[in-house]
Amino acid sequence: MNHEMPLYEIPLWGDFVLYGSWTNLITVLIAAALVFLIAVAGTRRLVMKPTGAQNVMEMFLEFVRGIISSTMDWKTGGRFLTFGMTLFLFIIVSNLMGLPFNVVTGHYIWFNSPTADPYVTLALSSMVVVMSHYYGVKMRGFGSYAKTFMTPMFIITIIEEFANTLTLGLRLYGNIFAGEIMIGIILSIGIVSGTNDFQFLGPVGAILSAIPMLIWQGFSLFIGAIQAYIFLILTMVYIGHKAAHDH
Repeated sequence: MNHEMPLYEIPLWGDFVLYGSWTNLITVLIAAALVFLIAVAGTRRLVMKPTGAQNVMEMFLEFVRGIISSTMDWKTGGRFLTFGMTLFLFIIVSNLMGLPFNVVTGHYIWFNSPTADPYVTLALSSMVVVMSHYYGVKMRGFGSYAKTFMTPMFIITIIEEFANTLTLGLRLYGNIFAGEIMIGIILSIGIVSGTNDFQFLGPVGAILSAIPMLIWQGFSLFIGAIQAYIFLILTMVYIGHKAAHDH
């Protein structure tokens, strides 16, 4: 389980260097490509009486529309429908990517769930919080929006913004990372021999680990979907709270 992510570095200026993970770069791009393919498959042949993939896509659209409508009025929230659909699809795909398999060579892991890394989930949560402030200023005006921070509880409000960013990102990371750790633990039940690079399941170990693995995989599918739902609804709550004029 002690695997590292391969890193790349980009020199900026002087002694400053930007470091990044090849694993995150690869898996995020794959997740984005899968979301694009799902969207294309669901909207490729639009008809008045939807069937098949289009029917599923329209049910999904209504699902996201319902979440947005429950957090803000539709006049404000209608513009976030496409964003909400994209965000939910990206997160649920990212949550489930590491369930079938991980790709590990030596001490490096090249493929897992992107959301099993805190840098990815904190980047998503930071994007959401920044976006909520942007639309707060855009829809309420800078002066009106700035007044919401000019209170005796100013310091508490600032701390709350950082806390929202951390909790939104780390909640998603913790649940997905824990799920992948559990998969490794279940697999270790059946490992009977091998080296650091190659390990094998004996017939008895394979049987012992297969049943709990199937159970945990099903549970992980449920957790992945629930976490995507929670992330989306909290995103819309944050944006609605900042953008709506009645707050």
